[in-house]
Amino acid sequence: MKRLSLLLCILLLILVFIPLTAQSPIHDDFKNAVWIYDGKNLPTVDSLFYTDDPAPVFRKKFSIKSKIKSARLYITAAGYYSASINGKELDKNYLDPAWTDFGKRIYYAEYDIRNLITKGENCIGVSLGNGFYNPLPLKFWGNLNLRNSLTTGRPVFIASLKIVFHNGKTWEINSDTSWKYNYGPIIRNNVYLGETYDASRELLNWNKHNFNDISWKSAVISPGPGGKLQKTFFPFIQQINEIVPVEITQLKNNTYLMDMGVNFTGTFKIRLQGQKGDTLHFRFGELKHPNGELNPMTAVAGQIKSKGKGGEGAPDLAAQGGTYIFGDNTDVWYSPSFSFRVYRYMEIAGLHYKPKNEDIKGIALSSNVINNNSFSCSSDLVNSIQDATRRTFLSNLMSVQSDCPGREKFGYGGDLYATNEAFITNFDMKSFYRKTLYDWIDATNDSMFIDGAPYVGLHYCGLNFEAAILELQDKLLSYYGDTSIVRELYEFDLKWMEKAARIHPNGVVDKGIGDHESIINVPVQLIGTAAYLNSAKIMVRLSELMRDSVNQVRFKELEQKIKDQMLSMYWGANSFHLINQQSREASMLYINLLPEKEKIIATEKLNNMTEFFNKQTFYATLLYFDIVPEKDKQATIDSLLRAIDDAPGRHFTTGIFGTKYILEALSKNGYSDKVFEIVNSTAFPGWGYMIDKGATTLWEHWAGSDDVYSNNHPMFGSVSAWFYRYPGGIKPMNDFPGFKRFSIAPHIPDGLSFVNCSYSSPFGEINSNWKKMPDGSMIFEIKIPKETISTITLPVSEFSTIRLLNKSSNITTILSSTKFDLPEGSYQIFVN
Repeated sequence: MKRLSLLLCILLLILVFIPLTAQSPIHDDFKNAVWIYDGKNLPTVDSLFYTDDPAPVFRKKFSIKSKIKSARLYITAAGYYSASINGKELDKNYLDPAWTDFGKRIYYAEYDIRNLITKGENCIGVSLGNGFYNPLPLKFWGNLNLRNSLTTGRPVFIASLKIVFHNGKTWEINSDTSWKYNYGPIIRNNVYLGETYDASRELLNWNKHNFNDISWKSAVISPGPGGKLQKTFFPFIQQINEIVPVEITQLKNNTYLMDMGVNFTGTFKIRLQGQKGDTLHFRFGELKHPNGELNPMTAVAGQIKSKGKGGEGAPDLAAQGGTYIFGDNTDVWYSPSFSFRVYRYMEIAGLHYKPKNEDIKGIALSSNVINNNSFSCSSDLVNSIQDATRRTFLSNLMSVQSDCPGREKFGYGGDLYATNEAFITNFDMKSFYRKTLYDWIDATNDSMFIDGAPYVGLHYCGLNFEAAILELQDKLLSYYGDTSIVRELYEFDLKWMEKAARIHPNGVVDKGIGDHESIINVPVQLIGTAAYLNSAKIMVRLSELMRDSVNQVRFKELEQKIKDQMLSMYWGANSFHLINQQSREASMLYINLLPEKEKIIATEKLNNMTEFFNKQTFYATLLYFDIVPEKDKQATIDSLLRAIDDAPGRHFTTGIFGTKYILEALSKNGYSDKVFEIVNSTAFPGWGYMIDKGATTLWEHWAGSDDVYSNNHPMFGSVSAWFYRYPGGIKPMNDFPGFKRFSIAPHIPDGLSFVNCSYSSPFGEINSNWKKMPDGSMIFEIKIPKETISTITLPVSEFSTIRLLNKSSNITTILSSTKFDLPEGSYQIFVN
């Protein structure tokens, strides 16, 4: 009998601990906690995902009798969470945790909550949102369902409160079945479509200790999403600005349109008045129609704009929206919790009065990477372009660097590849981009190239998108001296290069997309192969850092092989014929995706053309990567300049990659004045054209769009890096990663009278300011951080008189050269 009893006890212990052993990998900060949720099953039919599904709220009451020395809460979720102590929200973070592949990696937060805990009774409250862990089965473009590629499930969370008392004792309060849950007023929430809030379901004081939760149910243990828990090491999503409307217009009875003045990403907070049961509907858009009504079309999720396109149960128009239903309180402040949207215009329908400006607050959100980096100059237009670019960048940093914050929100590699240096020159991107690299490591596979991370099921763009993995490491090394990420990922990098060699054994990239959104087509063979060449070049640098001489030689040979391939293809008697043919084929691939009527028109137009490729991107790419022989370089530059002169407005017609290349190719070869002339113009196509047409963020397409293309897209933002690198003149040196030594070599366009440029290096602030004086002289103001040296190159005549004032010692020196080194310090340089 004793033996039987013992066996029964062992069996019971096994049954008790089955949920724990089946849990996701647990970090030490959560070793006594378990994942919990409401136990509700997911719908088995797609249409049911679109019905009301109230967000669960959880509470845990606890009592404190001794004086607390420290109290730290560790918490995360799959989905989004919002946590409070005694009814007070924690910190100022939004939409946490960061988006990842929850099946591989989940970031958690640590909060110091000692000052929120009181002696006696206390309560922890947690509410859960769907986030990207429980997305709707929307069919983007009529076919892509995020649920087929993302790790998904019912939102869950894990928490551990660790308390240390002054008497030396410790206590842990962990997520387990002792927590209780119910359902709150958020009856629908989705990152694309918004939130429905029914205030009649509010649970007054539910997250305070004296709330009666006797009818609440016990939390249910969940296996969790499967990902490894890792402490957040990068900036949280936070409020970066508060925006008030510049105009409020009544459209029709009970419908009002708020113009926030600028396009941005975030949420809103609004004071509302109404009667119980009154229902208000919110809609958002980047534009308004000529008749003054809201135009939501440029931010519609997945281009779902017709009945049935989004799948069973999906709305005919998957626009950004939301709903508020009044409860007993007829005068309220409301702000959505678990969604974000991009908008300049906000429509409210169902309101019985005209709202006041002070009652509406646009809450601009972003991963908080803001530092003291800045660029400004004497051109109002350039300053507006810079402001719009920074606003666009911040709008697309919602824990993932996205292509657009409305329609897709995806972390495409192409945008990352083209703009990472511009992001870095404007903000502190070191930890954010490390997180980005981990997203890519979790997303990639050995058999194909994917388009973005976290992986959403897209894999048609090719090597030039996934090559962002190496490009990011290269820039983290150059700008931050981050050797640790290179050492950590080096084995992965070697395997990635092996994959590239397997997929493209002859060194030519022949699958994927070319210069995306170029006005004239560009074949992937040019753009993709250039990205492969760049990858080989980066691997030469990384293998040297790793003292891997064998692979360094191998990658040097690969770099030369690819360069020779490109030279053979694009710099010979048949080069124009080849790229013309490749471009025509690329055009046909795009045309074949069009509806039948548009396909016929586009095919007829193509058949009437004799040239199909973008000469600007073609020549700029060859120059950027130093592919053409030195003896032919000037002829190539001249051909590029002619291609610009032949273009509309004598402007750039390049796409996402070609724009980055043309800015650098012209400037490093002595034509920064030409770049400035184009940048500082309102003619089409160009950044100034966007600003002239009222843009406050950068467009996805040079021509703009009121229907298809996003109006908040970072991919043409590479121009901002040009501001820092050329008019500002601040550049890192590859041989001295992290600005141990660096270059200040400002280019001074005819159309500018001053520039102020500041960059926060790992060693401190770098300043490069200059201004032209009325008498024709110039003054340069330079600041060099401690423990660094800068090579200064002044773009002035060698016959100039150059006086250097060391502002620390107040000693003036006459210089005999326009190029010289300066150690740490602040300087003024006078040139006559």
